[in-house]
Amino acid sequence: MNSPRCGFTLIGLLVIIVTLAVLAALLLPALAMSHDDKAQRIYCINNLKQTGLAYRIWEGDHGGKYPMAVSTADGGTMEFTTGDNTFRHFQVMSNELSTPKILICPADTRTAADNFSYLQNANVSYFVALDADESHPQQFLDGDRNLVGTRAPENGTLELVPGQFVSWTGAMHGHAGNVGLTDGSVQQLSDEGVRAALKNSGDATNAWRISLPE
Repeated sequence: MNSPRCGFTLIGLLVIIVTLAVLAALLLPALAMSHDDKAQRIYCINNLKQTGLAYRIWEGDHGGKYPMAVSTADGGTMEFTTGDNTFRHFQVMSNELSTPKILICPADTRTAADNFSYLQNANVSYFVALDADESHPQQFLDGDRNLVGTRAPENGTLELVPGQFVSWTGAMHGHAGNVGLTDGSVQQLSDEGVRAALKNSGDATNAWRISLPE
């Protein structure tokens, strides 16, 4: 009496191979996307660290003040803090930044300007915190532009109030973002993280003005 034969039939083996191929086709793009997003986040963080360093070098040569607190007569951008002028706050630091490529996040669809003379908001991926002050080391300095608050921006300026709604859109980094602080650090923040960081950024009764490059 013959015992039953164990093992895979040819058809069964083919079914398994096809199934594995389908699973690989589904999983590999997701893994590649995850790897690409991580690389983009690291690149973006490096950009913001360089802009943060540029700010510190610039303010070291201008009485400890950032461009937004220095008059245009003295090389700053104070007169441009009430309009759609985000690019100007970076433009005055052209010597410190060296290249406008630093101002583009790889997760953004925007392209870098050829040089600082041609720089416009469309060539910038990062917001500028108009009220940034080195005396508040946890205060926002700059960060990814995909930030929204309770109210829509007015004349290029978004008002963020600690304790009120603030969130990231899906335009960059998948509903997350990076923020450079006045202490020189850069943080990767979720929606909850950016709300907590805003609460810890200084006087909880203050509203911080954010210049968006829109």
